[in-house]
Amino acid sequence: MRARNRGRLTLPLIGAIAATRAMLGAGVGLLASTRVPRKRRRAVGLVLVGVGVASTIPIALKVFGRT
Repeated sequence: MRARNRGRLTLPLIGAIAATRAMLGAGVGLLASTRVPRKRRRAVGLVLVGVGVASTIPIALKVFGRT
């Protein structure tokens, strides 16, 4: 096995990771919900999922050392 260089995660980076996970989870939850009207649920849910996924990519690259 190859030894891995462990970097430190800063508090702001941990917060950003948590926020992206929360946006993604809220979007998926909203899409699966039935309490909100369908049109509004779909619009807000897709935006939250899109922002969650789009913001995950640069954070993942930073965490795994690609930048």
